[in-house]
Amino acid sequence: MRTLQAIGFDLFNTLITVEANALQIAVGRLVGSLTENGFPIDETRFNKAHREAAIRFIAETRVTGRETHNRFWISAALQAVGFEVDPDDPRIAQAINAYFSAFHESARLIPGTAEMLSELRRRYRLGLLSNFTHGPAAWKILDSLGLTEHFDTILISGELGYRKPHPLVFERLMEELGVEAQDLIYIGDDPEPDIEGPCQVGIQPIWTTYVWDRNIPFAPGIATIKNYQPKREVPRISEWKDLLSLLESNGTPESCPPPESE
Repeated sequence: MRTLQAIGFDLFNTLITVEANALQIAVGRLVGSLTENGFPIDETRFNKAHREAAIRFIAETRVTGRETHNRFWISAALQAVGFEVDPDDPRIAQAINAYFSAFHESARLIPGTAEMLSELRRRYRLGLLSNFTHGPAAWKILDSLGLTEHFDTILISGELGYRKPHPLVFERLMEELGVEAQDLIYIGDDPEPDIEGPCQVGIQPIWTTYVWDRNIPFAPGIATIKNYQPKREVPRISEWKDLLSLLESNGTPESCPPPESE
């Protein structure tokens, strides 16, 4: 019998959204910072190389589960257009801050999120687990939106060294919250990391489709790949009142169902 003690949340497209043009502005600021710091790059060539490098590095994380970082693909992109620059060059660090400033400025809470978290925290331990390459930018967004205070633990993949759906990050979430898998649910929007990931360790996922249902642009990654075809039949919510109703009715299953192909 499930005795729900804790709830975990994804961040982007689950608790917050960003403006539709955030990525375009971010890449523009990245290029501007590099140019100001002595790299006379052709914007079109660099943007192509940057996107290709980002996709390549992110694809590798999907195989190994180990998190990557923007500095690696920025360095690779610069090398592709003729500049030999180490990933740890301070000019790259400055460009990364410029890049993420666009997301910080355009991040918005999904309506009702703060109220929902305040209500749930009276009954459950709450955790945040986000795939986010650059920890400082994630914390800045969380602090500016007033989210930090709502959580008992906050885990960012760029600080953990691994990213969802790797089992290690969900095991760490359980450890930080002090609960077993059967006492925890996890809420997220992306089927691969947010449904398959928790199911690997026995955590029941809840699929939130707020962004999908309202045609809101996904955020924030340059190499983000969204596949809205879950392999399993799991509870689905479209707004926070759906979650509250689900919890009130004890409507969360006690275990993950098997993939539909099985």
